[in-house]
Order: sequence, then structure tokens, then C-alpha cells
Amino acid sequence: MTERPHRNFYGRLKGKALKDSQKRYLDEDLAALSPGPVSWEDNPARDPLDLDARFEGKPVWLEIGFGGGEHLVHQAAQNPDVGIIGAEPYINGVAMLLGKIRRAGVDNLAVHPGDARDLMDVLPEASIDRAFLLYPDPWPKARHHRRRFVTPEHLDPLARLLKPGAIFRVATDIPDYVRQTLEEVPKAGFEWLAERPADWRAPWDDWISTRYEQKALREGRVPHYLTFRRVF
Repeated sequence: MTERPHRNFYGRLKGKALKDSQKRYLDEDLAALSPGPVSWEDNPARDPLDLDARFEGKPVWLEIGFGGGEHLVHQAAQNPDVGIIGAEPYINGVAMLLGKIRRAGVDNLAVHPGDARDLMDVLPEASIDRAFLLYPDPWPKARHHRRRFVTPEHLDPLARLLKPGAIFRVATDIPDYVRQTLEEVPKAGFEWLAERPADWRAPWDDWISTRYEQKALREGRVPHYLTFRRVF
């Protein structure tokens, strides 16, 4: 049995009371959308997930912290030949996603309602073709910057599970998060693909603006769209 690491979790797990419909989605839909045994209780040996069986051999993408699920469902609908896994510990966001999945009728998604670190533990090495980190919690206070995703604790495991040449997209409206991303992500084995300002100022061609981005725009913050490629 693998020894379970000590991991602090920062952030919200639950917000306002769920609607009855959202509770029903969680009860009826969530279990069938599991990517496989992720939790330490279900997989204490941390055996790798069988993604080929789960997604019938399709390429697999990963979204880390999908918020309300707008982007996740959009990508699933636009890319039926890809399997996409979303990780999100905030149960209200998970419930929102499940409602969107029902309305969109997509069937190429898997959902981990918990810490992305636990999911990354059990994803096979070099198994992911694309990853997304979209408007992550900025942890604006300097003493909290170590909690950000763009630190070695998260980036090293992410690099392990991405295939060589895989794309990693980061969107944020926080200038200091941009700075830290550009410092830390290349250290983990990625190259930044920007060649001109439009490459980080303009959204990706297949982008759908999320509610977090709309809030940032209303409050006068400028989105940045950073694209990296796994190189080693």
C-alpha cells in the first residue's frame, strides 16, 4: 500500500444550498461519470486508471478546476472524438456541470469531484494530450502564493502525465499569476509558445468565455491566454 501524503486543502468545498434538481443530478449522474477509482479509500495502492477502457482509446484531455463547467462541456461537444476529465472540489460547481451535461447530451466526459492532486496520482504517465488551467484561484496575498497551482507541487505531477508535445493552456486575469506562471511552468518541462502579443492577448480560437472571465471583464481586469507545450 502506498503511503498517503499529507496534503493541505485550501478553498471552498461547498457554497450556498443546492437546488433540489442539483441534488438529483449528484445522486443520479455523478457515479456513472467517474474516471475510475481515484480516492485513497477506493484505490489505496494508487493503481493507474485504465483510460483506454474508460474512453475507448480516444485521446484524453484534462481540465483542472472546471468551475461551473461551461468550458468543459463546450470542449466535449466540439470534440466528440476526445475524452475529457474534469476535476473540481467545489460541489456546487460539480452540480452545475452535471446540469449542463444533461442539457448538452455529451457522453465523452468524466468527472472527479475532488482534489486534482488525487486524480493526478492515478493518471498514467504520458497519458494526457491537453490540459487546461482556467482562471485558477489567484491567492493574491504574497504569503499564499505557494498555494497556487503553478508551483512544483502541482506542475511536476502534471508534467509527468502529459505526453511529449502535449499542450497546456492557462488563462488568468491576475498579472502576478501571469508572472509566476511564466517563471514556473517552463521549469517543469514546458515551452511558452507565444511569438507576438496577440498570442497571449487574444483568446484561443475554440474558446468560450466563462462566468469567471465575464466577472473579470466587468471589473476591468485583462485576461491573459498562455499556451505551453510539453517538451521533456
